[in-house]
Amino acid sequence: MGFFTDAYDLFSISLVTKLLGRIYYHHEGAVKPGTLPPNVAAAVNGVAFCGTLAGQLFFGWLGDKMGRKKVYGMTLMLMVLCSLASGLSFGHDANGVMTTLCFFRFWLGFGIGGDYPLSATIMSEYANKKTRGAFIAAVFAMQGFGILAGGIVSLITSAAFDHAFPAPTYEQNAAASTVPQADYVWRIILMFGAIPAAMTYYSRMKMPETARYTALVAKNAKQAASDMAKVLQVEIEAEEEKIEEISETQFGLFTKQFARRHGLHLVGTAVCWFLLDIAYYSSNLFQKDIFSAIGWIPPAKTMNAVHEVYVVSRAQTLIALCGTVPGYWFTVALIDHIGRFAIQLMGFFFMTVFMFALAIPYHHWTLKANRIGFLVMYSLTFFFANFGPNATTFVVPAEIFPARLRSTCHGISAAAGKAGAMVGAFGFLYAAQSTDPAKTDAGYPPGIGVKNSLIVLGCINFFGMLFTLLVPESKGKSLEELSGENEEDSSSGNEASANRTVPI
Repeated sequence: MGFFTDAYDLFSISLVTKLLGRIYYHHEGAVKPGTLPPNVAAAVNGVAFCGTLAGQLFFGWLGDKMGRKKVYGMTLMLMVLCSLASGLSFGHDANGVMTTLCFFRFWLGFGIGGDYPLSATIMSEYANKKTRGAFIAAVFAMQGFGILAGGIVSLITSAAFDHAFPAPTYEQNAAASTVPQADYVWRIILMFGAIPAAMTYYSRMKMPETARYTALVAKNAKQAASDMAKVLQVEIEAEEEKIEEISETQFGLFTKQFARRHGLHLVGTAVCWFLLDIAYYSSNLFQKDIFSAIGWIPPAKTMNAVHEVYVVSRAQTLIALCGTVPGYWFTVALIDHIGRFAIQLMGFFFMTVFMFALAIPYHHWTLKANRIGFLVMYSLTFFFANFGPNATTFVVPAEIFPARLRSTCHGISAAAGKAGAMVGAFGFLYAAQSTDPAKTDAGYPPGIGVKNSLIVLGCINFFGMLFTLLVPESKGKSLEELSGENEEDSSSGNEASANRTVPI
C-alpha cells in the first residue's frame, strides 16, 4: 500500500497540470486556454522528484542506522500530511498557490523517497530465496495500481464536477469555460493520496523489525530469533557465535573492500536505474502531450477545463490498464523462473526497439488512420518497461549488498533513478516542443520535437542494455551468499545454512 500511494502521488500531478494552467494562467482574449509557464510547469512536475531523491538518500542511510521499522512509520506520516497539504494553498493568486503546491510536493516526495529503500529491504529480508524476487516485485507492482487509481479518481471527480457544473467550451466562451468550482477538482485528486497511506499506518507499526537487521546490524541474536519465531510460528535457536563471526568481517561503504566486492555492482544498479527513469518518467509524465500531438486528445480550445481533465485521465488510464499494470505482474510471475538479468536485458532491448519503431516513421503514426497502431506500440514500451528494468532495478539492489549497507545502497541506486526522472521531467518538457516556433506551447522555446525526443530515449535504453552487464544474477541465492556475509558456509556447501531465512 505504501507503493500504491507513492505512484498515486507522483503521477496524479500530470493529470491536473493542464487544469492548473487554465485556472491560474488564463489571459483575456488568448486564442488558446492558459498553460503553466515553462519554469512553473518544470517545478510542479519535477519538485516531487527532487524531494524523492533527497528522501531516498537520507532514509536509506537512516534505515541502516536506526532500523527499518522505526523509520518506516516516519515516511508514512510525512506522506499523509503532505498529501493533504498539497491540496491547500496560501493566498488566492497564482504565485501563492504554485509556491505552496511545490513546497508540499517536495516534502511529499521526501517521504515517498524513504519508502523505496525501506520497502525493498524489508521485503527482501523477510522473504525466502525461492520466491524473494516475486515478493519484492509484487511490492513494486503496486505502483501500477496506484497509477490506475490516480486515473480512476480523476475520472470520477472530473465527471462529477462536469455534470454538476456544465460549462461551454473555451472557443464558445473563454471566461465561462473554467467554472470557479474547477479549483476543487485538482485539490480533491491530490488530497485523496492521503487515504491509502493513513490506512497502512497501523499495520506498519505492528510489523516487527527484520531479523537480519536485528542480528547482523544491531547484533542482538536473541531478539532476532524471538522475532522470527513469531513470524514463522516455529522455535528458532539463536547462534550468537555465528553473528559475532559475521560482525568481525563487516566493512563500510567507503572502503577498498566494498569497492572491490560491490563497487561495479553499485555502478550497474545506479546507472541502469538512472537511464531507465529518464525514459520511463519522461514518457509517463508527458503522455498527455504525445496524445495531443497525434490527435488522440482533441485541441484544448474545443473543451471546457473540467472536461479536459476527464479526457486526459481517460487516455492515461487506458495506457495503465493495457500496458503498465500487466507488465508489472508478468515480472512478478516470471522473475524467479527466468531471472532478473534476463528480464532487465530483454526489457531494455524491447524498449529500444519500440522507441525507434515509433520515432523513425513518426509522421506515419500521426496520420489519423494509424493512431490506434501508435497507441498499441506506445503501450508496448510501457509493458516492457515494467516487464523489464522498471521492476528489476528495484529488486536487485535489495538483494546483492550486505545487510548493514543494504538500505543505503538501495537508496543510492534509487536516488540515481530519481536524478534520471528529473532529467526526464525537466529536460523533456523543453525537448518535446515542436521545432516550429509557431507550434510550441506558450512561453517555450522551440525544442527537438517528439520524433527526435523518442530517438534520444531509444538511445538511452540501448545504453541501459550495456550497463545491465555489470549487474549480477541473484536468482535462487540467499542474501548472505550474494553479499559474501556467509562465505564460509556457502564454500563448504552447507545447504541447510544457506536455506535459513536469517543466519541465527
